[in-house]
Amino acid sequence: MSTSPRVWFITGCSSGFGHAMAEAALMAGDHVIATARKLADLEMLEHIGAGRCLILPLDVTDAAKVTATLDEAHAQWGSLDVIVNNAGYGLLGAIEDCTEDQIRRNFETNFFGPLNVSRAALPFLRHQKSGHILNISAAAAIANYPGFGIYGAAKAALESLSESLRLEVAAHGIKVTLVQPGPFRTQFIGKGMDRAPASEGYAGSSGKFAAYLDKVDGKQPGDPERAAALLVKMIYEGQAPLRLPLGKYAVKKVRDTVAARLRELEVWEKQAEETDGLL
Repeated sequence: MSTSPRVWFITGCSSGFGHAMAEAALMAGDHVIATARKLADLEMLEHIGAGRCLILPLDVTDAAKVTATLDEAHAQWGSLDVIVNNAGYGLLGAIEDCTEDQIRRNFETNFFGPLNVSRAALPFLRHQKSGHILNISAAAAIANYPGFGIYGAAKAALESLSESLRLEVAAHGIKVTLVQPGPFRTQFIGKGMDRAPASEGYAGSSGKFAAYLDKVDGKQPGDPERAAALLVKMIYEGQAPLRLPLGKYAVKKVRDTVAARLRELEVWEKQAEETDGLL
């Protein structure tokens, strides 16, 4: 591993992956700009950092504030090496049951938030001809569940955006990685979830999924600290997979989803190809 300290800019550091990643980067000797809506949630990180952690309040849905915060972050140590778009929250409810306000707010945070941060960071990264953007996605973007239609759609949009961004910035020495966590022991289900009550018609689909999530909350196999350690190791080794599933569940989900899509393609492949016509 290189011993040169990196400068990390991480959103959503109050708990879960954001907090674990900030702590892991600090323990590795790096500098961290840790952000969250409430500064009080970040005081422990500031203590751990001992002069290497700058805490800043940030609402990623406020594009003007994001730009100003990235300017302040860059001025602190003169560079930005790793941008982690972690801030986000779930929306649990059938597509028909979710309100328009719930839908728009979820997209504002889970899609437009990372977009705001990435766009504000890119001028700095292009100028220094280096950097790595980590966008935290979800298993719902690998293949979705009943009740996660909106949340999964926002993460799927982030994945498509990241695919394009990766190709656009590669010539500038900038890397992009999508992180796809499976079930991890964070506060995502308990405190990081907006909900739309299941109406009678969806009790057996989105309602059943909601009950399952409540049942497994706190018992998930994923360890955020282990995940954070892997991501720091990946950064130090200079690796940059486009997609990195985390945990056995997510790895299996990728394999099962790809296999199912190939089986479906085999059934329709010939007919699909025959829709081409002579010019």
